[in-house]
Amino acid sequence: MRQTNIQLGKNRITENFIETLKSHFKKHDTVKISVLKSADTKKENIRLYANEILEKMGVNYTARIIGFTISLKKWRRPQR
Repeated sequence: MRQTNIQLGKNRITENFIETLKSHFKKHDTVKISVLKSADTKKENIRLYANEILEKMGVNYTARIIGFTISLKKWRRPQR
């Protein structure tokens, strides 16, 4: 399993951030997103960021939150 890391900063989730995620998934199965302090690191906000990313990426992705890191995984088939 190949993975890569990116950071979510003060600009939060933009169209450019989503395009960067999509380009990372062309070569990697898993992307770990480190949420920086400038992006407001409250637990509720990290869940909101994960849900927003999943909504914009589609049904073939799942997210897992560990501390201040969101781990996204791409599946071949849509997950329920």
